[in-house]
Amino acid sequence: MWGRKQRKVVRCDRIRLSYVYPSISEYKAMSKIARVFRQLRKTGKKALIPYIMAGDTSLNDTKRFVSELEEAGADIIELGVPFTDPLADGPTIQRASERALAQGTTLKKVLALVKEIRQDSEIPLILMTYYNPVFKYGLETFVKEAVRVGVNGIIVPDLIPDEADDFLRLTKTYGLDTIFLLAPTSTEERIKKIVRVSTGFIYYVSITGITGAQILIDKSMKDTLSGIKKITRKPVAVGFGISKPEEASAVAELADGVIVGSAIVRIISEGKDIKSFVTALKEAI
Repeated sequence: MWGRKQRKVVRCDRIRLSYVYPSISEYKAMSKIARVFRQLRKTGKKALIPYIMAGDTSLNDTKRFVSELEEAGADIIELGVPFTDPLADGPTIQRASERALAQGTTLKKVLALVKEIRQDSEIPLILMTYYNPVFKYGLETFVKEAVRVGVNGIIVPDLIPDEADDFLRLTKTYGLDTIFLLAPTSTEERIKKIVRVSTGFIYYVSITGITGAQILIDKSMKDTLSGIKKITRKPVAVGFGISKPEEASAVAELADGVIVGSAIVRIISEGKDIKSFVTALKEAI
């Protein structure tokens, strides 16, 4: 994409193409998640995005879990950062957050963990955190450090686009995908705004509730996803409430990606094998 011919065209028509294409640094940093979806789309497949809580039951275990998830067929992995007030999370992930905090897990340690993971793996990694830890860390310091250690995307569920100008400016500058959430209650105006600012993919929350609640794959959900896809060609991944391979399969018929969190976190808390479960999810989609 960035060969001799494209550079020459940019010099000839810099104003027009600067609007269409990101900078070289943005392309390299932001394209990893997009490349996964693009490659899967070419082969008619869907992305499996498992979620685990970093530091549950320890950071060393988290590193091992990432390896197991990748071996089981995960395409992208979402790492939760423990927080004392996880408003979007249900009891299962709340308890995982408490266990991780009890182990002394911090945002700084999670970033160090990502750096370690990058010694052995190139799988796209997304951090799911809340705004308070990021703000305390320092917005620019956090974004620079996240990109430096190998984080590819960020989800901040309590940061709405209307109040995210500073954060978006930084993530765009340093090349960190920002993934915003849509819900069944989102208006058309809201959908358009989320579509405009989201990079990597768009996260559709399947239920009007917290993680771990029961998913309902009905006509309303199908219509909403269909409406989103009419507005954008950006990938749409569905999360919240998916706990069985058959549910993952049904969601994959409608979306570009399937996000599974609470079910995996529960298996970890019970000391069971996550690899076989994730393999079954991957086979189902």
